Amino acid sequence: MEIPVTIDGHTIEVARGTTVLEAARMLGVRIPTLCYHEALSPYGACRLCQVEIESRGRRRLRTACEYPVLRAGETVYTDTEAVLRVRRLVLELLLARCPDVPILHELAAEAGLTRVRLETIGEPSQCILCGLCERVCNEALGVNAIGFTGRGVHRSIGTPYGVNSAACVGCGACAAVCPTGVIRIREYEGKRRLRFWNAEVPLIACEACGTRFTPGGTLSAAQERIGEMLEIPTLCPECRARSTGAMLIVARERAV
Repeated sequence: MEIPVTIDGHTIEVARGTTVLEAARMLGVRIPTLCYHEALSPYGACRLCQVEIESRGRRRLRTACEYPVLRAGETVYTDTEAVLRVRRLVLELLLARCPDVPILHELAAEAGLTRVRLETIGEPSQCILCGLCERVCNEALGVNAIGFTGRGVHRSIGTPYGVNSAACVGCGACAAVCPTGVIRIREYEGKRRLRFWNAEVPLIACEACGTRFTPGGTLSAAQERIGEMLEIPTLCPECRARSTGAMLIVARERAV
C-alpha cells in the first residue's frame, strides 16, 4: 500500500512504513545526518535529521530517520526556523565536544551557526559518539568487538578495557562508516592496525592472487563452513568465493 507524503512542497507516494528520510532522498531533498547508514537500522543518536511534521493540524519535531510514513496527508518541512534552530543547537553541542572535526564545521555553516557558545570540557575528541562503528560491528557483522563505555562527558567507545580485542578481525568496516574519519587503518610489516581501537591483526597473502587480507571475519559463516568442508586453501574472500562457487557447481553436476 502506497501513501502520499508531502516534503517541502513536493508530493511522493511511498510504501507504508517508509521513513521520512528515505522519502526525502527519493525526492532529492537533503536532510543532514551523521548516525544514519542504509545498511543499518535507524538509530536517531545524532538528532541532526530532525524535521517538522504537520499532521492533523499539529506540528511536531521528529527525527526523519526514525519517523515512518503511516497515514496520508502528512506534510514535512525540512528547513523551517524551528528545524534550523534545533540543528544549530545539536551542532553547537557536538562542536563543544569535537571542535576540530571538519564535517561539523561544514554542517554548522550550512545551518547558519556562526558561534559556539559552549566551552569544551576535558580533552577535545574527534569521536561524536554516533554509534555507527559499534552498530556495523555488532549489528551487521555480528563480531561485537567494540562497544560504549562510561557516562556523561566520560562516555566513549572502544574495545573491552581498551586492550587489543581478540574478537576484532581488522575488517575495517568501522573505518568505512565513520563520518569524522577518526578511525584509520594502517598496514605495515604484515599487520593491519586500527590505532583508535588499539587493535592489531595479522595479514596473510592469498595463495591465488597474492592480495594481503585479514584471515577472519571477511566471509559469511556459511562460506567458512563450506570452505572447511571442501578444504579450500588460504585464499582471499574474492578468490575463495569463486573457488567455493566453482566447486559447488561441480558437485551439483556430479550429483545429477
